[in-house]
Amino acid sequence: MTAARSGPAFSVHDIPFSTYGSWFDISPVVAENTYAEDLHLVSHQNGMHAVLRLVPQNAPRGDRAETRVETTPGLLSWIGQSGRVDLAYESPDTVRLRGSSSLGIGVFAAAHALTPFSGTYFFRDPAADAYVFTSYETGRRYRVTAVSGSFAETAGAQTLGGCDRGLTVIAETNGAWEIAIEEFDTARPPYAPSGTFDDSVTSARRAFSGFVDAVAPWRSPATPAAELAAYVVWSATVRPTGLVGRPAVLMSKHWMDKVWSWDHCFNALALAPGCPELALDLYHLPFDHQDDSGALPDSVTHSEILYNFVKPPIHGWAFGRLRRRLPTPPSQGELAEVYARLARWTGFWLTARRAPGALLPHYQHGNDSGWDNATTFDPERVVVTADLAAFLVLQLHELACLAQELDKTNEAIRWTAAAEDTQKALLDQLWTGDRFLARSAATGDTWSSASLLDLMPIVLGEHLPAEVGSSLADRIKAHLTPYGLATELTTSSHYLADGYWRGPIWAPVTVLVEDGLRRAGHRRLADDISTRFRALCETHGFAENFDALTGTGLRDRAYTWTASSYLLLAEAHAHRGSR
Repeated sequence: MTAARSGPAFSVHDIPFSTYGSWFDISPVVAENTYAEDLHLVSHQNGMHAVLRLVPQNAPRGDRAETRVETTPGLLSWIGQSGRVDLAYESPDTVRLRGSSSLGIGVFAAAHALTPFSGTYFFRDPAADAYVFTSYETGRRYRVTAVSGSFAETAGAQTLGGCDRGLTVIAETNGAWEIAIEEFDTARPPYAPSGTFDDSVTSARRAFSGFVDAVAPWRSPATPAAELAAYVVWSATVRPTGLVGRPAVLMSKHWMDKVWSWDHCFNALALAPGCPELALDLYHLPFDHQDDSGALPDSVTHSEILYNFVKPPIHGWAFGRLRRRLPTPPSQGELAEVYARLARWTGFWLTARRAPGALLPHYQHGNDSGWDNATTFDPERVVVTADLAAFLVLQLHELACLAQELDKTNEAIRWTAAAEDTQKALLDQLWTGDRFLARSAATGDTWSSASLLDLMPIVLGEHLPAEVGSSLADRIKAHLTPYGLATELTTSSHYLADGYWRGPIWAPVTVLVEDGLRRAGHRRLADDISTRFRALCETHGFAENFDALTGTGLRDRAYTWTASSYLLLAEAHAHRGSR
């Protein structure tokens, strides 16, 4: 039997330790930008909640043990001078922990206070011969069962109010101990191991190895971050639960634990060749919650769907690429479903987001664009922007293609005409001859900014007049730093190193601009952008965004659309190199 590869080592301070399908992780990150001293079991049901605190302990003395943490896909270890504690996922809802007589583990409620409405209640369950933590915040139970060894002491069982709640584990005479921690709803039979601890490690490693072989079979020493990028995506994948009715990839298992209605497109694209069913599920997830107007929700997560904003209509562009990447072309029925959903989404922009008599749609806030605080929106927030019109043109062209394939000739003609009219209005109303402007939807006033957002019509690629594409390419070059595309010119008075969309480098922008430049014929610049971004990820990981002048990862440090963008660019680079 061939041993499963252990996979890349990583810091649990940057990337949570988890497994495919699970709604919880093991991490010191317990809230937005908040790092605890100890690792915690952190659940993402009903939001992000640190439930259990895991504390390595000197078994003879019962005090906290100094350890270092090592992690690879399949195994997390606390390693001290006198021993080690290992943790592995047996299944998406169960972890196993084991140790020796010299090093034990304490499992405590993360919350000290228990009120009638918050905190974690702790008790011994005589029916299962186990201890149970019941979390108000997640609405779930966390059962701790001794597989071998025994519980040395417990604190706070059945106690209300403020106190420490939890247990410690000690070894039996053979010098070893092992426990299981399960997350479940109300009740289940007493825990019984499905195999040995080592079986769990091997199974998880094989599962990850199969995943990375599927999504990155092209990897080589020239793409050194491919396996870690795959782990970020694999470990952030959750099974259908709550309002997430399909398997899905969260943006992160840190605090950005949702699926936003444009982020999902980049993950779907990266997954399409190797995991086509997951890719299609992920693409469709926001459409499952399309409202009566045709709008997609801003975000979807376990127990919340938000409609207060939307996201840009990149879905036509995304599906055009997605279906070309699938190993088997979609059936007519699948195309018809996508067509109907895209048509309703496009109808939202052509009706609810166009003022009477207007040819171009508008955003109501920077959040609608996905570029929340970009300087394009400084003068006003209800704005007609060039990027929105460009995305809509691509979506209209994709609808025309789908209509033609579905033998809806008249509809194909209508969508094509709408695409041409929208692009003509874009160039007539917002193009000055060397740049695009933004325009107030209320007054018609126009302005320009130093934001890369104003240059996003490059996504039109081959549809752009050559002189417009060349002018945009020249302006895009000015945004290049040694690490990639700054979202605000670094010479701008509004540039901020950690300014969210006012300077940092972002993955989706990189993919969209690189694709548009390549289709517009500016391949050398596209290659340069791809090279810089891949090197950035290989050096600084898969953060939500990056300091444009230093490359330092910012905000959430385990962001899946960043990992997926790396996989997309690395795959394309590998294939170009093989030709």
